[in-house]
Amino acid sequence: MKAVILAGGKGTRLKPYTTVFPKPLMPIGDKPILEIIIRQLKSQGLKDIIITVGHLGELIMNFFGDGSKLGVNIKYSKEDQPLGTAGGLGLIKEELTDTFLMINGDTLTTLNFSDLINYHKGNGAIATIALKKREVYIDFGIVELHSVDIIKRYIEKPTLNYLVSMGVYIFEPRVLEYIKVAERLDFPSLIKTLIANGEIVKGFTFDGYWLDIGRPEDYEKANEEIEKVSKILNL
Repeated sequence: MKAVILAGGKGTRLKPYTTVFPKPLMPIGDKPILEIIIRQLKSQGLKDIIITVGHLGELIMNFFGDGSKLGVNIKYSKEDQPLGTAGGLGLIKEELTDTFLMINGDTLTTLNFSDLINYHKGNGAIATIALKKREVYIDFGIVELHSVDIIKRYIEKPTLNYLVSMGVYIFEPRVLEYIKVAERLDFPSLIKTLIANGEIVKGFTFDGYWLDIGRPEDYEKANEEIEKVSKILNL
């Protein structure tokens, strides 16, 4: 099975670091986050990797080359203009002729990809999304109105629970029929289109470690916790 790593974003939330440095090369501990992902994929038997690059992509390509130093085979897809979180797949349709994994290049997780793959293969879906339970603390009193000015309910500083996308997906190649070449498309729009067309999209809930390093506070947290994560991943 092939794995696609999305590494073409500008990383605007991590500026000024990402002004001259691509986010996937930001170090977590002593390794770039992208290297951690590649090593994790390899450890689970996923050695054929396509990395989609855009912003400062040459630095990523020069750093990893063909992947031989890490024991994997890496190809690159260069986006001349931003195509969104799903649009880049349109450029590599000919490479994705079987079920494939896609992962965001800023994802730090202990997810066993084999568990996700096996779940997908048995569920008959065109796409399976890895999900994580997330609590959001609201530091305000929440008010619900019954009409224009009558308060129906007041909740003091609630904690809301959601299932959020981890940025890890399994797709059947048929999903590429919904993606046009060189046309911008974000992942939420793709999923909405799949559902609107009667396609089965399933979720795989994961209760282990996951962090998106796109925000400064999460990047700092990842560096604080990388030793623990590395032991779990055996990196």
